[in-house]
Amino acid sequence: MKCRTNMSLRSPEAAIAKRFRQQLIFLCRALSIAGLMIAMECVAAGSYPNRPIRLVVPLAAGSSTDYFARLIATALSQSLGEPVVVDNKPGADGAIGATEVSKAAPDGYTLMLATNGSMSAVPAMRKVPPYDPLSDFSPISMIGNYTMFLYVSAATPATSVKQLLAYARANPGKLNYAAGSTGGVIATEQMLTQGGDLRMVRIPYKGEPPAVTDLASNRVQVMFGTMTTADAFVKGGRLRVLATTRRQRSTLLPDVPTMTEAGLPQFSFYGGWSGIFGPANMPKEIVDRLSREVNAALAQPNIREQLDRQFFSVQGSTPAELAAYMREQLDVYARAYRALGIEPE
Repeated sequence: MKCRTNMSLRSPEAAIAKRFRQQLIFLCRALSIAGLMIAMECVAAGSYPNRPIRLVVPLAAGSSTDYFARLIATALSQSLGEPVVVDNKPGADGAIGATEVSKAAPDGYTLMLATNGSMSAVPAMRKVPPYDPLSDFSPISMIGNYTMFLYVSAATPATSVKQLLAYARANPGKLNYAAGSTGGVIATEQMLTQGGDLRMVRIPYKGEPPAVTDLASNRVQVMFGTMTTADAFVKGGRLRVLATTRRQRSTLLPDVPTMTEAGLPQFSFYGGWSGIFGPANMPKEIVDRLSREVNAALAQPNIREQLDRQFFSVQGSTPAELAAYMREQLDVYARAYRALGIEPE
């Protein structure tokens, strides 16, 4: 009588071989899925864009940033072959728009033209910021630096920085200053501190356009802001320009002194900056494509000329350069607020 082998009993070698085959099958499936995902990402990047792109501006329509965004959006629409639509989301120093972008899908169809307000000041001003500018966004390209000017209403009895500071010293708390941007707040507080610990009443605004309108109507008397929003009022004689935050005088306004020349040699706030960002974890191919297209737009003579006329210093960059600059600016703003005694809220 022949003995039959029990089929439920297997040699150790057979068991090892079976486990090896199972692991090999699992590995092959995993590699296939990974390869498919990489292929899909490459296809998506290669066909990008195939629908309209939204460019969020976390500031009000009519602001200098809004103006710059629309110039760049027009150029990108032409080079990318799809509409780039500007979407204004003002409020909370730019935090409302930035928060929305940080939560968007990282597919390259939601971008943001952000400024130092949302990406440097908000994190420095908040004990619990609504986002992390370093980890919640994909840097794409720097746009450049703003020039700010010190304006006073025509009704204010001052035609120079020295006269303004003397009047503020003789009338503590009588002057109101418009806080139309975080940069404007830092510049004003720095001026008041260096002018002898002077006091003005800060009036907050949601952006420069409403602030400069009230300045021209003498509802507020002092403001640091850009020329884009103030130019018409300056030409109409309703505002006076006392100084510029630039390190050197502008060739477009050669008679306007720098803050250092105006009597504040320690003044160190030279204006804000802006850049293009997307949500975190965007495909590298899309980030690199957008960075190339933005830098090509900034190199166009007509765009550079229009930005120059707005006293904006164009400065494109790679994504890595923008990321490094943003880290530096976070530290600059944190130190500036500490030096001025402004506590995070």
